[in-house]
Amino acid sequence: MGRFFCACGRTEKRIWESKMAVFESNNASIYYEDTGAGAPVIAVHGLIENTAYWSLPGVTARLAGHYRVIAMDMRGHGRTVTTGDNPGYDADTVAGDIEALADYLGLDRFYLLTHSTGGFAGARWAMEHSDRLAGLVLTDTTSATCPFPGTPEERVIFFEKFAASFERQTWEEVIAYAKRKPFPFFRGIAEHPDNGAMWDMALEIIRRGDRNRIAAFVRSFYQDPDMKVEGLRQIRCPVLVLVGEKDDLFIEPGRVMAEAIPTCRHVVLEGVGHMTAIEAPDRLARELLDFLAACPG
Repeated sequence: MGRFFCACGRTEKRIWESKMAVFESNNASIYYEDTGAGAPVIAVHGLIENTAYWSLPGVTARLAGHYRVIAMDMRGHGRTVTTGDNPGYDADTVAGDIEALADYLGLDRFYLLTHSTGGFAGARWAMEHSDRLAGLVLTDTTSATCPFPGTPEERVIFFEKFAASFERQTWEEVIAYAKRKPFPFFRGIAEHPDNGAMWDMALEIIRRGDRNRIAAFVRSFYQDPDMKVEGLRQIRCPVLVLVGEKDDLFIEPGRVMAEAIPTCRHVVLEGVGHMTAIEAPDRLARELLDFLAACPG
């Protein structure tokens, strides 16, 4: 059991016990953390992240004062492990894990909170299953499952180099490289005037992952550059599309999604980059709480 502290008012603090557990989804043991009480929010992180993306900056604690937050580790990430020859490192399988977690916990309806790669899978799932969602939050993400342009051959070469970089570098070296060349994912942290603690937090989050599993995930997951705009138009639940102003890779996809989804709030966080939970946890939490409170439920 872990503990999360949430400031409630000026002086009061609540301590939320976090249940840490696993459940079986096909050939995977999916790790999740269950915190707080109220309407359920399933939270899914991005590439090289895990449940710590939400918990370490305090976003989980801020939400848990009002909602039940259930954060899961995607396949290939954190404490989730797979068996067999096919680890299921694709958007459909990850989306199926989200649904399986909701089924396992007996959740007929829930809010879905996503970041980056988790949003790739979440947006695709919502195109056909939004009737099960009380609300959908897409932060710094796209409805494509490959955010990079180019020919299929060029994408294969790019992602092979990207995957190999995780195999040959330690996590400390990954962060050191990001400090030198922060585009596109770490620009917001690099340009923040007080970023020392942010870099430390980013390292603490990613070092919980296995670099070889991350590399295998990268080689397999990022396949489809089509944003499926017609599918976005079929999403009927309330949606929040939130993106950092300095998130160069996802600022335009965020606009496209916001224009296509029928009931959508579009928020651009000024001065913030891709890692919104690390860079601006208070602002992110306020936007999330405002959106969730406005949803019909």
